[in-house]
Amino acid sequence: MDLLQRITENLSQFSKSERKVADIATGNPESVIHTSIANMAAIADVSEPTVNRFCRRLDCKGFPDFKLKLAQSLAKGTPFLNRHVEENDSVDELTNKIFDSTLAALNIARQQLDSKPIEAAIDALLKAPKIAFFGFGASASVAHDAQNKFARFDTPSVFSDDLLMQRMWAINSKPDDVLFAISHTGRTKALCEIAEIAQQNGATVIGITTVNSPLAEFCNDVVSSNVPEDTDQYMPMASRIAHLVLIDAIIAGYTLKRGSEVREKLARIKQGLKGSRFPRH
Repeated sequence: MDLLQRITENLSQFSKSERKVADIATGNPESVIHTSIANMAAIADVSEPTVNRFCRRLDCKGFPDFKLKLAQSLAKGTPFLNRHVEENDSVDELTNKIFDSTLAALNIARQQLDSKPIEAAIDALLKAPKIAFFGFGASASVAHDAQNKFARFDTPSVFSDDLLMQRMWAINSKPDDVLFAISHTGRTKALCEIAEIAQQNGATVIGITTVNSPLAEFCNDVVSSNVPEDTDQYMPMASRIAHLVLIDAIIAGYTLKRGSEVREKLARIKQGLKGSRFPRH
C-alpha cells in the first residue's frame, strides 16, 4: 500500500489538526512535493510540529521523507483528488477530474473555514455607506459576481477591474466604506496598492485571499479559503469556485441581519424582473 492510499484509509485516526494536513496532501499532492514545511503548515493553518507529527504517523522520518514517498506514489499513478488534465484525456475523463478537484477544494475550504472574518465582513457591510469589489484576471469574475448580487440592495456598490477606476475609488474612500480585494495568490502588486490607499483613508478592506500573503497585510480582515492550487502553471479554477461560495455566505449573512424588510424588497425586485424572462412551461 502506497502513501496516498494509507492517508485515505487512516483519516479517522488522525487528530483534527493532522486531518487538515491530510486534506492538503490528498487534495493537491503535486504541489505538496514542491513546497516547504513552513508553507505546508501555513496552508493547513497548523504548526510545523503538527506537520512533522503527521509525517511520523505514516512512518516517515520527517517532511522531506514524506515528500519523497508522496512523489513515489504519484509516479505509480495512484489516483488522487486534484488530478491535472492531461493531453490524452477523453472529455469524460477531464470532466471528472475537474469535478473531483473542485469538490476536493471546496471540502478543504469548508474544513479550514474560520467564521470570525466572515462575521466581521458582514458587520462591516451593515454600516457601509458604499461598497467596492475589485479583482484582476480570474478574480475579477468573482468580484463582478459579488457586485451583481449586491446591486439588489440599497447600499451603493461598484465593481471594477480597471486600475485607474480602482485607484480613484480608493482615493475617494472614507471611513466605514468597504472594499473587497479579491485575489487567490494575494501577490498582485496593483491590488495591494489599492488596498493600502483605501486603508489609509479609513476604509475597511476585506481580503478574499490567502493568509500571510502581501495583500493580507493591507486588509482589516482576511476571509481565506486556503485552497492549494498551482496558479503559476494553471488558471485558478477550484479556488475561484471557493471564493464564490465564500461571497455567497457573506451575502446570506448580510441579508439575514438586515431583517424582514430587506427580504421583502428582494422579493419585490425578483417580482419586478419576472417580465424579463420567458414563462416556464
